[in-house]
Amino acid sequence: MEALLLSRWQFAITTTYHFLFVPITLGLSIFVALLETCYVRTKRPAWKETCRKLVRFFGTIFLINFSMGVVTGIVQEFHFGMNWSEYSRFMGDIFGAPLALEALTAFFLESTFLGIWVFGWDKLSEKLHCACIWLVAIGSNISAFWILVANSFMQHPVGYAIENGRAVMTDFFALLTNHYVLGEYSHALFAGISTGGFVVLAISAWKVLHDEASRYAFTQTLKAGAIYMAIGLLGVMGSGHMHTQYLAEANPMKLSSMEALWETEDPAPFAIMADINMEKNRNDCELAVPGVFSFMLYNKPEGEVKGINALQKEYQAKYGPGDYRPDVPALFWSFRIMVAAGGFMLMLAFAIALLAKMDRVMAFPLLLKALPFLLPLPFLANSAGWFIAEAGRQPWIVVGLQKTADAVSPNLTAGSVWLTMIGFTALYLLLAIAALYIALRHIRTTSIPVEGRDS
Repeated sequence: MEALLLSRWQFAITTTYHFLFVPITLGLSIFVALLETCYVRTKRPAWKETCRKLVRFFGTIFLINFSMGVVTGIVQEFHFGMNWSEYSRFMGDIFGAPLALEALTAFFLESTFLGIWVFGWDKLSEKLHCACIWLVAIGSNISAFWILVANSFMQHPVGYAIENGRAVMTDFFALLTNHYVLGEYSHALFAGISTGGFVVLAISAWKVLHDEASRYAFTQTLKAGAIYMAIGLLGVMGSGHMHTQYLAEANPMKLSSMEALWETEDPAPFAIMADINMEKNRNDCELAVPGVFSFMLYNKPEGEVKGINALQKEYQAKYGPGDYRPDVPALFWSFRIMVAAGGFMLMLAFAIALLAKMDRVMAFPLLLKALPFLLPLPFLANSAGWFIAEAGRQPWIVVGLQKTADAVSPNLTAGSVWLTMIGFTALYLLLAIAALYIALRHIRTTSIPVEGRDS
């Protein structure tokens, strides 16, 4: 294997692994902050103490996840210098600014106040301690914002000029107001809420079944987690729909590839499934619903959508000879995996919330048993969505400005990439096993009984 392909694999593995933890950090930080707000504001003495224990319980899960996210995130930055030095040279003036601001305004904020929150129990007032976890949650989500500002430029460059063979920033405000940021950030935020909610749901379901003393406390978090997850999923669907409509303008090739739409059509159908033939630039067979794709984009049953073949010709005329198609089958099925997982999760959230409201959760033990095993669902959806975002812009690393093949470090050898890829992957595996062991041990051994329960 050549260094370019290996470097792409290495970055993909690192990013996917890191992105397992990012959504939990975004969503669970807000959930813990809401839970501690409930603790501060409640007037029910018995529930107040229970709520405090629940805050510390889920706060520990958050801390384990946060630690893993930091470790895997730092390694990503090494890749830019070691594997992608030509990208760093070309894009450093622009890409470096959001990363620096992420460290200064977000990472320091969340790290500092997370430390105060951990060691501040019984040393700070309740309200001040609660403010610390809210600052952690805000810092975590500001961190995501800056990262996505940088990523959005790679997807849809704005506010730049090319000088001496490098991209230089000419309008920082244009980077911040890039419409691509709105779609990516809102989608990531709500995906985090959905993932955090599912984590709460899965843990609560296990505790309700296996820890009778804690059943009342975790029945409450089961209901709260279901509602929280439902809010996140509805937000994911709304923001995803909005961003999909914007892709028709910002990156039509990615959009048409997600639907395996080879020819320009008006109205355009939505393919439920397709046998995609990349060599012949067509679908050998497909099951499609007429007009639905146009309706998704234009909110009406008609509207032209450019096909992959027409876009390929446009890009060749604009950028020169080459294949400007991404991996159409992978994008097509990744989109459907993401949508199917999200739809199933939403049905689960509504079902659990309804059963909890009716106090009928224990009447369906098989559903509670299944929830922990269904925990991979949000991570599958998140990974599929991230793959669509990143693989959909190929062959570009910065759309219209730099191709991925031109961004790799010139002196990089396949052997050195193999060595670091195997080393990082093995280390990540050991860390994941350790983190999972600590988290499971905490879940099994921590009981939250409710004594003198009030109404």
